[in-house]
Amino acid sequence: MANGRGAGGFGRSKVGWEFFGSELKRRRETAGFTQQELGTRVFCSGSYIGQFETGIRKPQLDAAERIDEALKTDGFFARMCEGLINSSPYIDYFSEVAYLEGLADSIRAYAPMFVPGLFQTAAYARAILLATFPFTPDEELESRVATRLARQGIVDHPTEPMLWVVLDESVLRRQVGGAVVMREQLMRVVTLVRNRRIGMQVLPFGAGAPALSGMLKLMTFEDAPPVAYSEGVMSGSLLDDPALVARCERTYDLVGAAALSPEASLSLVQSVAEEYADDC
Repeated sequence: MANGRGAGGFGRSKVGWEFFGSELKRRRETAGFTQQELGTRVFCSGSYIGQFETGIRKPQLDAAERIDEALKTDGFFARMCEGLINSSPYIDYFSEVAYLEGLADSIRAYAPMFVPGLFQTAAYARAILLATFPFTPDEELESRVATRLARQGIVDHPTEPMLWVVLDESVLRRQVGGAVVMREQLMRVVTLVRNRRIGMQVLPFGAGAPALSGMLKLMTFEDAPPVAYSEGVMSGSLLDDPALVARCERTYDLVGAAALSPEASLSLVQSVAEEYADDC
């Protein structure tokens, strides 16, 4: 695999999917199929079979079942696929997104409500999760916080992936966890910007209606097509259709064009952090 980052909590699942891919390649070649021939039989392109084999993409369970049927492998790939999906610490609709974050060359995001999970402090993440799961026992809550923070291993790399985020001004103004938590969180963002680890802009209230009404994440890869991810209430959509991804990219560009400059954005975040400091 071209990108060798095994950041955060991705290591075990990445190895698992790489094994899935190597077995798929071995058994496909034993059966005498090219990637395109197998793709035709399982209703996807030959390039997707290649991405399954290199671990860049994870097949859905129904695709794994069709692979078993085509290669006459008696449910081998379906069972492995189901086991790897179930072993993920993330909710079903987010597990592949978390996996792809560890492979991406670039990640760009628009955040309309919360600081993205990749940049959250433990206290900020805990406040969000507690609001979402108010009756969760402390042990389970801390486990959820740890799972979220484990994704941040990719931020520890000095240059990869390229990270850029546009924060809606409401992200700065919404008091998640109180003034102390918000000041710590905003200063975390400031530090990442000052260290040139992330690029950051703020979409101010004065910009009017945003081009995007919800969260959007765009990811690019060295040897695979880009994807877009959007999220709703207890649901998420991972898009890889080139036309749809291109539309998402254009809309993201509109948001960035309406946002403050990086310099003005940093000044605003610092100013709001100071306001929270006065309230502590």
